[in-house]
Amino acid sequence: MRDDGLMSDPNAAPGLRERKRLATRRAIQVAVLDLIVEHGLDAVTVDMVSRRADVSPRTFFNYFPSKEEAVVGDPPALPDGRDLERFVAQRDEPVLSSLIQLLTHAVESATVDRELVVLRRRVLRAHPDLLARRIASTRVFEERLTTVVAQRMAADEGVADAAVDASLLSRAHLVSLVSIATLRHAWAEWIDDDDVDHLSDMRYSLRARMEASFVELGRLVTREVR
Repeated sequence: MRDDGLMSDPNAAPGLRERKRLATRRAIQVAVLDLIVEHGLDAVTVDMVSRRADVSPRTFFNYFPSKEEAVVGDPPALPDGRDLERFVAQRDEPVLSSLIQLLTHAVESATVDRELVVLRRRVLRAHPDLLARRIASTRVFEERLTTVVAQRMAADEGVADAAVDASLLSRAHLVSLVSIATLRHAWAEWIDDDDVDHLSDMRYSLRARMEASFVELGRLVTREVR
Protein backbone atom coordinates (compact mmCIF):
# COMPACT_ATOMS: atom_id res chain seq x y z
CA MET A 1 0.00 0.00 0.00
CA ARG A 2 1.33 3.43 -0.87
CA ASP A 3 1.82 6.28 1.58
CA ASP A 4 -1.33 8.00 0.28
CA GLY A 5 -3.44 4.98 1.23
CA LEU A 6 -4.00 3.70 -2.30
CA MET A 7 -3.29 0.15 -3.31
CA SER A 8 -0.59 0.03 -5.97
CA ASP A 9 -1.77 -3.24 -7.51
CA PRO A 10 -4.78 -4.98 -5.95
CA ASN A 11 -4.38 -8.03 -8.19
CA ALA A 12 -0.77 -8.80 -7.30
CA ALA A 13 -0.09 -11.56 -4.75
CA PRO A 14 1.76 -10.12 -1.73
CA GLY A 15 5.33 -11.25 -1.11
CA LEU A 16 6.59 -12.83 2.11
CA ARG A 17 7.48 -9.51 3.73
CA GLU A 18 4.08 -8.05 2.92
CA ARG A 19 2.29 -11.15 4.22
CA LYS A 20 4.20 -10.86 7.49
CA ARG A 21 3.34 -7.18 7.73
CA LEU A 22 -0.34 -7.86 7.15
CA ALA A 23 -0.31 -10.73 9.66
CA THR A 24 1.25 -8.49 12.32
CA ARG A 25 -1.23 -5.71 11.59
CA ARG A 26 -4.10 -8.15 11.92
CA ALA A 27 -2.72 -9.66 15.14
CA ILE A 28 -2.54 -6.21 16.73
CA GLN A 29 -6.09 -5.36 15.71
CA VAL A 30 -7.52 -8.67 16.92
CA ALA A 31 -5.62 -8.31 20.19
CA VAL A 32 -6.89 -4.81 20.95
CA LEU A 33 -10.47 -5.72 20.04
CA ASP A 34 -10.43 -8.93 22.10
CA LEU A 35 -8.97 -7.12 25.10
CA ILE A 36 -11.56 -4.35 24.91
CA VAL A 37 -14.34 -6.94 24.86
CA GLU A 38 -12.76 -8.63 27.89
CA HIS A 39 -11.70 -5.61 29.98
CA GLY A 40 -13.25 -2.46 28.52
CA LEU A 41 -11.60 0.28 26.49
CA ASP A 42 -10.22 2.34 29.37
CA ALA A 43 -8.53 -0.64 31.03
CA VAL A 44 -6.63 -1.74 27.92
CA THR A 45 -3.07 -0.49 27.47
CA VAL A 46 -0.62 -0.69 24.59
CA ASP A 47 1.55 -3.02 26.68
CA MET A 48 -1.39 -5.40 27.11
CA VAL A 49 -2.10 -5.34 23.39
CA SER A 50 1.55 -5.90 22.55
CA ARG A 51 1.78 -8.94 24.82
CA ARG A 52 -1.41 -10.43 23.40
CA ALA A 53 -0.24 -9.85 19.82
CA ASP A 54 3.28 -11.09 20.65
CA VAL A 55 4.96 -7.90 19.48
CA SER A 56 6.93 -5.18 21.21
CA PRO A 57 5.32 -1.82 22.06
CA ARG A 58 7.71 -0.27 19.55
CA THR A 59 6.34 -2.57 16.85
CA PHE A 60 2.81 -1.64 17.88
CA PHE A 61 3.56 2.04 17.32
CA ASN A 62 5.11 1.24 13.95
CA TYR A 63 1.63 0.17 12.87
CA PHE A 64 -0.75 2.35 14.87
CA PRO A 65 -0.32 5.66 16.73
CA SER A 66 -2.76 4.61 19.48
CA LYS A 67 -5.00 1.79 20.63
CA GLU A 68 -7.99 3.77 19.36
CA GLU A 69 -6.58 3.86 15.83
CA ALA A 70 -6.01 0.11 15.98
CA VAL A 71 -9.70 -0.29 16.82
CA VAL A 72 -10.82 1.98 13.99
CA GLY A 73 -8.68 0.11 11.46
CA ASP A 74 -8.14 0.90 7.81
CA PRO A 75 -10.81 2.45 5.57
CA PRO A 76 -11.30 1.03 2.07
CA ALA A 77 -8.89 2.34 -0.55
CA LEU A 78 -9.37 2.61 -4.27
CA PRO A 79 -7.11 0.54 -6.52
CA ASP A 80 -4.48 2.53 -8.35
CA GLY A 81 -2.88 2.50 -11.79
CA ARG A 82 -4.44 0.54 -14.62
CA ASP A 83 -7.76 -0.15 -12.89
CA LEU A 84 -8.43 3.56 -12.39
CA GLU A 85 -7.23 4.40 -15.89
CA ARG A 86 -9.52 1.72 -17.32
CA PHE A 87 -12.48 3.06 -15.36
CA VAL A 88 -11.92 6.65 -16.51
CA ALA A 89 -11.39 5.60 -20.13
CA GLN A 90 -14.31 3.15 -20.36
CA ARG A 91 -17.10 4.25 -22.70
CA ASP A 92 -19.16 1.14 -23.44
CA GLU A 93 -21.26 1.10 -20.25
CA PRO A 94 -22.80 3.57 -17.77
CA VAL A 95 -20.67 5.03 -14.99
CA LEU A 96 -22.58 3.18 -12.28
CA SER A 97 -22.02 -0.16 -13.99
CA SER A 98 -18.30 0.51 -14.38
CA LEU A 99 -18.02 1.24 -10.67
CA ILE A 100 -18.95 -2.32 -9.67
CA GLN A 101 -15.61 -3.91 -10.49
CA LEU A 102 -13.63 -0.94 -9.21
CA LEU A 103 -15.38 -0.86 -5.85
CA THR A 104 -15.39 -4.63 -5.49
CA HIS A 105 -11.59 -4.51 -5.35
CA ALA A 106 -11.68 -1.68 -2.83
CA VAL A 107 -14.15 -3.20 -0.39
CA GLU A 108 -12.90 -6.78 -0.61
CA SER A 109 -9.39 -5.63 0.27
CA ALA A 110 -10.70 -3.96 3.43
CA THR A 111 -13.37 -6.41 4.62
CA VAL A 112 -12.39 -9.86 3.38
CA ASP A 113 -11.42 -10.82 6.97
CA ARG A 114 -14.92 -11.55 8.25
CA GLU A 115 -13.80 -12.49 11.77
CA LEU A 116 -12.04 -9.16 12.20
CA VAL A 117 -14.99 -7.25 10.75
CA VAL A 118 -17.46 -8.89 13.14
CA LEU A 119 -15.22 -8.25 16.13
CA ARG A 120 -14.62 -4.63 15.16
CA ARG A 121 -18.32 -3.98 14.67
CA ARG A 122 -19.08 -5.36 18.13
CA VAL A 123 -16.59 -2.97 19.73
CA LEU A 124 -17.58 0.05 17.64
CA ARG A 125 -21.24 -0.40 18.50
CA ALA A 126 -20.32 -0.16 22.17
CA HIS A 127 -18.19 2.96 21.64
CA PRO A 128 -19.96 5.65 19.57
CA ASP A 129 -16.91 7.94 19.68
CA LEU A 130 -14.78 5.32 17.95
CA LEU A 131 -17.59 4.57 15.51
CA ALA A 132 -17.61 8.27 14.62
CA ARG A 133 -13.86 8.05 13.95
CA ARG A 134 -14.41 5.05 11.70
CA ILE A 135 -17.07 6.89 9.73
CA ALA A 136 -14.85 9.97 9.45
CA SER A 137 -11.99 7.83 8.15
CA THR A 138 -14.10 6.85 5.14
CA ARG A 139 -14.36 10.49 4.05
CA VAL A 140 -10.99 10.27 2.29
CA PHE A 141 -12.30 7.30 0.32
CA GLU A 142 -15.48 9.23 -0.52
CA GLU A 143 -13.51 12.27 -1.69
CA ARG A 144 -11.14 10.16 -3.79
CA LEU A 145 -14.04 8.28 -5.34
CA THR A 146 -15.81 11.55 -6.19
CA THR A 147 -12.68 12.83 -7.92
CA VAL A 148 -12.33 9.67 -10.02
CA VAL A 149 -16.02 9.63 -10.94
CA ALA A 150 -15.80 13.31 -11.93
CA GLN A 151 -12.86 12.48 -14.21
CA ARG A 152 -14.89 9.71 -15.84
CA MET A 153 -17.98 11.90 -16.27
CA ALA A 154 -15.89 14.74 -17.68
CA ALA A 155 -14.33 12.37 -20.21
CA ASP A 156 -17.78 11.01 -21.14
CA GLU A 157 -19.03 14.55 -21.74
CA GLY A 158 -15.90 15.78 -23.51
CA VAL A 159 -15.06 18.23 -20.74
CA ALA A 160 -11.42 19.05 -20.02
CA ASP A 161 -10.32 18.48 -16.42
CA ALA A 162 -9.61 22.18 -16.03
CA ALA A 163 -13.20 22.96 -17.05
CA VAL A 164 -14.91 20.68 -14.51
CA ASP A 165 -17.53 22.84 -12.81
CA ALA A 166 -19.51 22.66 -9.58
CA SER A 167 -22.47 21.02 -11.32
CA LEU A 168 -20.42 18.09 -12.60
CA LEU A 169 -18.69 17.69 -9.23
CA SER A 170 -22.09 17.67 -7.54
CA ARG A 171 -23.32 14.90 -9.84
CA ALA A 172 -20.11 12.94 -9.29
CA HIS A 173 -20.55 13.29 -5.54
CA LEU A 174 -24.11 11.98 -5.82
CA VAL A 175 -22.93 8.92 -7.77
CA SER A 176 -20.23 8.32 -5.15
CA LEU A 177 -22.63 8.57 -2.22
CA VAL A 178 -25.16 6.24 -3.86
CA SER A 179 -22.40 3.75 -4.65
CA ILE A 180 -21.04 3.82 -1.11
CA ALA A 181 -24.55 3.32 0.28
CA THR A 182 -24.96 0.31 -2.01
CA LEU A 183 -21.67 -1.11 -0.76
CA ARG A 184 -22.81 -0.66 2.83
CA HIS A 185 -26.01 -2.55 2.01
CA ALA A 186 -24.05 -5.47 0.53
CA TRP A 187 -21.60 -5.43 3.43
CA ALA A 188 -24.42 -5.56 5.98
CA GLU A 189 -26.12 -8.43 4.14
CA TRP A 190 -22.83 -10.35 4.16
CA ILE A 191 -21.85 -9.69 7.76
CA ASP A 192 -25.34 -10.29 9.21
CA ASP A 193 -25.69 -13.71 7.55
CA ASP A 194 -25.06 -16.25 10.32
CA ASP A 195 -25.87 -19.31 8.20
CA VAL A 196 -22.69 -21.42 8.42
CA ASP A 197 -23.54 -23.14 5.12
CA HIS A 198 -23.26 -19.77 3.37
CA LEU A 199 -19.71 -19.05 4.54
CA SER A 200 -18.16 -21.38 1.96
CA ASP A 201 -20.79 -20.80 -0.74
CA MET A 202 -19.63 -18.27 -3.35
CA ARG A 203 -23.26 -17.35 -4.06
CA TYR A 204 -23.26 -15.67 -0.64
CA SER A 205 -19.76 -14.17 -0.78
CA LEU A 206 -19.12 -10.47 -0.29
CA ARG A 207 -18.39 -10.10 -4.00
CA ALA A 208 -21.66 -11.79 -4.97
CA ARG A 209 -23.65 -9.63 -2.57
CA MET A 210 -22.03 -6.45 -3.89
CA GLU A 211 -22.82 -7.39 -7.47
CA ALA A 212 -26.41 -8.24 -6.51
CA SER A 213 -26.82 -4.94 -4.67
CA PHE A 214 -25.57 -2.97 -7.67
CA VAL A 215 -27.90 -4.89 -9.98
CA GLU A 216 -30.80 -4.05 -7.68
CA LEU A 217 -29.71 -0.41 -7.61
CA GLY A 218 -29.63 -0.39 -11.41
CA ARG A 219 -33.18 -1.68 -11.52
CA LEU A 220 -34.31 1.02 -9.12
CA VAL A 221 -32.55 3.76 -11.07
CA THR A 222 -34.02 2.60 -14.38
CA ARG A 223 -37.46 2.08 -12.78
CA GLU A 224 -37.48 -1.63 -13.58
CA VAL A 225 -38.72 -2.38 -10.07
CA ARG A 226 -42.52 -2.38 -9.90
